[in-house]
Amino acid sequence: MDDGHLNDSQLEVGVQARARLIVPGALFLLVAVLAGIDLVADMKDGASPAHWGVELVVFVAGLIGLLTMLRALLRLSARTRALRDEAAALGKRLNAETERSRSAKAALDETQAEAARWRRRADAFIWGLGSAIEEQFNRWSLSASEKEVAMLMLKGMSHKEIADLRCTTEATTRQQARQIYKKAGLSSRRDLSAFFLEDLLLPSQRRARDEDRHPSSAAPSRQ
Repeated sequence: MDDGHLNDSQLEVGVQARARLIVPGALFLLVAVLAGIDLVADMKDGASPAHWGVELVVFVAGLIGLLTMLRALLRLSARTRALRDEAAALGKRLNAETERSRSAKAALDETQAEAARWRRRADAFIWGLGSAIEEQFNRWSLSASEKEVAMLMLKGMSHKEIADLRCTTEATTRQQARQIYKKAGLSSRRDLSAFFLEDLLLPSQRRARDEDRHPSSAAPSRQ
């Protein structure tokens, strides 16, 4: 944007400078024309060389001034055209940058919307999984402390870490873990984790697993 303002200012200055040159250029042209007319008239009337010599000097000075103004005008016109071309190119670049910014913003908005949708799905999944785990704990008739220990075990914490977190002894935590396995009909922490990880499988994977385990029930009956 600063470059754009700079080019606009330069263009304005160039136009003003050209306008200022036109006035003296017109005056030099007028002086040259009038001096030339007087010079021709005096020479026809037989005026003295000293008289028309002065008019000749004025005529030449007018021509020189006119040519100088014309040269300056041409240079200013070329500079103005160059600035206009530069401003047009800058405008195109700014338009391209604006379009890229809009595209990037649209892509960012879409990414943020997709992330929000994913978070909502993840939150719903986690909430559903937590509810399913809580229901299963209730079916196993786990106590409140056993539920807490089982949940921490599912998070991958060791017996010592669980004991430190709950301010109990490691032996107490091990005893509670054995009670959890007994009530759940499981034999180890790995079995406990595997029991709930089964629910993370896709329905198609669960069906394939069940068919592998019970191929006869998955096959269609024959008449």
